[in-house]
Amino acid sequence: MPIQGTTRLYAVLGDPVAQVQAPALMNPVFAELGIDAVVVPVHAPPEHLEQIVRGLQRVQNLDGMFVTVPHKAAVRHLADRCGTTVDIVGSANVLRREADGGWLAENFDGSGFVTGLAGAGHEPKGSRAALVGAGGAGSAIAAALLEAGVERLSLYDTDTAKLTALAARLEAHWPGRVHVLSGPHLADADLAVNATPLGLRADDPLPFPLDSLPPGGVVADIIMKPRETRLLREAAARGHRIHHGIHMLEGQLNSYRAFFGLR
Repeated sequence: MPIQGTTRLYAVLGDPVAQVQAPALMNPVFAELGIDAVVVPVHAPPEHLEQIVRGLQRVQNLDGMFVTVPHKAAVRHLADRCGTTVDIVGSANVLRREADGGWLAENFDGSGFVTGLAGAGHEPKGSRAALVGAGGAGSAIAAALLEAGVERLSLYDTDTAKLTALAARLEAHWPGRVHVLSGPHLADADLAVNATPLGLRADDPLPFPLDSLPPGGVVADIIMKPRETRLLREAAARGHRIHHGIHMLEGQLNSYRAFFGLR
């Protein structure tokens, strides 16, 4: 469907933004449903985030925003209302314009990750999971894994304040199942998840060492581009099952359709 004067707009906010996959996934959905709308990337440096979001909120034919690194924690403060998940995890990955003109923030990263994980045959219930990265996506994934029934969740982040705050919020909802690590050593994890930006660049170090992981486990990355990160390549070479980042976004598609009322 051609872009025209009646086209409704959705923005993807990130820094960087070249790696975002939401336009490639959502625009075909609009075309399939015959919806006159388009998703476009918006490169939003952190120091200008509030100005950019406030400006977009005043664009009358803009109905929503998708949010990626590094804005998921900050953007929730720019919404008028937040969903329950946002209150628990402290971050948002989508904003919707409401009928009254206000903006609602929600987070589907976690539910999308778990949906994608289960769809690929990696059922998290009863597993020992470990997650590195307590940022916006990592926080949501941590909560969703606990909700999905992981036996124990170990967490690590280089930002100890952020890590401690997340662990406290999770412990309030899932007492006794959250363990804070002093380093990125995931020795007893059946499922090891990278929720950091490490892997976006070819020269990035690994987010956690692979030699301490038990054999036969799943190593998951949330980075979508490149599809084969160094972490996944090296994990596969060691015989681990791997799980690609794109599954998290694919797992969110139905949630996005419901959230934005796309029929």
